[in-house]
Amino acid sequence: MKSSVQSLFPTPIYFSKLQRKFSAEEEKLINQLSKKVSKNRSNFSSTNTYVLEMKKLKKIKKELILRIQDYFENVLCYINVKPFITQSWLNYTKKNEYHHSHNHPNSIVSGIIYINANKKKDSITFLNEKFKQISPQIKNFNIWNSSTWTFPIETGDIILFPSD
Repeated sequence: MKSSVQSLFPTPIYFSKLQRKFSAEEEKLINQLSKKVSKNRSNFSSTNTYVLEMKKLKKIKKELILRIQDYFENVLCYINVKPFITQSWLNYTKKNEYHHSHNHPNSIVSGIIYINANKKKDSITFLNEKFKQISPQIKNFNIWNSSTWTFPIETGDIILFPSD
């Protein structure tokens, strides 16, 4: 039987890498920032929600802006849109802690840069929150039938994705 499958409205998840190691000065600052329990109470966040405005993190911000522009221009193919970073904070997640599922309704694209991650242990999971009236049992999970999808991550990974 001849057939074909087309993807309709796929979600573009952008992966890149920081092109250098974090400097000792950047790591020191990141580790010394004051922290608070996150809203989900399962890890910690920086009290500063504009960390990329700090002088010592300007080089990181510059690299992230390049990735965001690439995503907007070459993946989403937007014209006449100049992306910018509205807020930036740090999340600190230790063993047996997690970061809650959420979205950012005040933006088009959200992003993450991993400062200290282990590819063998750490990952990011995306949820498909489309309403499904019927949920049949699945023999083999794939990008069309999964409600979650997990990617391994490591230090220096940059991930951009739709904010919803």
